Amino acid sequence: MQTLRTPWRAVSAMFILNGALFGIWASRIPAVAEIHDLSPGRLGALLLLLAGGAIVAFPLAGRLADRLGAYRVTWGISYAYVAALILIGLAPNFWSLAVSLFLFGATHGAMDVTMNTWASEVERKLERPMMSSFHAMFSLGAGLGAGTGVLAASYALGLTAHFVTVLPVITLFTLSMAKIGWVSDTSQGTEAAPVFIFPKGPLLAVGFVAFCSSLGEGAMADWSAIFLVLTAEATEAQAALGYSVFSVAMVVMRLLGDRATHLFGPQRTAQTAGVIAATGVLCAVLMGSYLWALFGFALMGVGYAVIMPLAFARAANDPVLAPGAAIASVSTLGYGGLLLGPPVIGFLSELTSLRVAFFLLAILAGLMVLCSGALRRQN
Repeated sequence: MQTLRTPWRAVSAMFILNGALFGIWASRIPAVAEIHDLSPGRLGALLLLLAGGAIVAFPLAGRLADRLGAYRVTWGISYAYVAALILIGLAPNFWSLAVSLFLFGATHGAMDVTMNTWASEVERKLERPMMSSFHAMFSLGAGLGAGTGVLAASYALGLTAHFVTVLPVITLFTLSMAKIGWVSDTSQGTEAAPVFIFPKGPLLAVGFVAFCSSLGEGAMADWSAIFLVLTAEATEAQAALGYSVFSVAMVVMRLLGDRATHLFGPQRTAQTAGVIAATGVLCAVLMGSYLWALFGFALMGVGYAVIMPLAFARAANDPVLAPGAAIASVSTLGYGGLLLGPPVIGFLSELTSLRVAFFLLAILAGLMVLCSGALRRQN
């Protein structure tokens, strides 16, 4: 077993765990909405709480990772993340659900920061690009987690029974693979650093491209299933398949992402990705059928897949900021989009309709194409 625990596999296991927990949540949103009788507006407000928890946790997790080491902090947060998902399944009313979602967002966001920091350490020390493959493992985990939601919904398994059955298996497997003798970099000189690091100058454009992509990714995580129910008259089990299709497409493209970037360069790769994502949104919104929506979701997965890894790679090679500070600044804006996307879609759908709200994702994909030059690496 020890020979299977390499640094790449250990970090990948944490990305899989993070994605699986988020995929499980995303696939059961229709069930949560039904249990608590949530309108799109009330669900959007709850998702805003989830986003708020993550945004509050970003800088705190970064400081903990600097002081105690990303490897150690990632391990600690992973347990809290699992517990937060269980609390969602046990929530008896709206207010307890609200608290549980805030905690779930905080632990999800904190683990995102610390596991990406650990991933950057492994990439630097092994001296080869790995970030795209790590993000592929997150998408793989999300697809697997959503797949359990498909099965649970198909057999009318309740939230608590679903979570209690699946979570121990996923957690034990991933954490056993992630346990290696890794020593993370630490720093004690973070007291004077600003709490929030926001991108400036050229990095602001990099962060904006990441924001556009991650807002779409977050919207797909929390609204794809409900989109299929409301616009394609899908059953709960059919609707849960939507995010799985999206996630599998992301896995495949992220596994190919480093090669595509090498062949075509960051800017051309990002331009093509934006066009594909916009096409996918239009297929899902305009064609009006379940199969066309699934096809559109797959195209969106392909389009969004490479943008965040490209943004992190550009930040790590910034000529002004150190890699850690640059990645942290882009992460703040990028992951803000991931978690703010769902409530934005919820509020827009309350004002108009969910189909109209999804047009926002096509507009943002077009802006990704226009701003793709920001992802060129600076020498």
